[in-house]
Amino acid sequence: MLVRVKVARVTLDTATSRFVVILKDQNQNRWLPIVVGSTEAQAIALQLENIQPPRPLTHDLVKNLLDALNVRVARIVVNDLRENTYFALIGLQNDGAVNDIDARPSDAIALALRMDSPIFVEEDVMLKASISEQKEESMDLEGDEPSDLAPGDQLEKLNVDLRKAVQDERYEDAAKIRDEIKKIKSNLREKSS
Repeated sequence: MLVRVKVARVTLDTATSRFVVILKDQNQNRWLPIVVGSTEAQAIALQLENIQPPRPLTHDLVKNLLDALNVRVARIVVNDLRENTYFALIGLQNDGAVNDIDARPSDAIALALRMDSPIFVEEDVMLKASISEQKEESMDLEGDEPSDLAPGDQLEKLNVDLRKAVQDERYEDAAKIRDEIKKIKSNLREKSS
């Protein structure tokens, strides 16, 4: 199943000094952080701000070529996540036929923004890597090491840490915390089986 997303923003992860594009699920409070290169971050940010560079950037050139050939970007899909690397497809439509072209998500997103094309993420990628906003309040367990706590308290502490990392825009830290939460939940399920 495909999940429609929009580009919420491009930001600098202050903990790692790397750029991150944040895709937001339009139906649920889920965010998908994807680390991108500085050039791609700039291309995405310029388009989000409607700033025209004095000369076409690479993504502008691709858009101009596709327009000249009467080819439309039907959609882009972030379709896979393997070994912390995201994969995407650009759906090019020409004479009614759609051909999917392999691409880096950052390039696909930059092109989709220029072509005013919809952006999607496969649901299983969202399940693996998205960060959800937790509405419930949780108790403050600052100072306790997660490994010293019972599994339920570990999860509570990690959820607090996850929300703080997202709030501070430390998305790589948030992804690591999310993975630790999934690991603990998996271990708890195995023990209860």
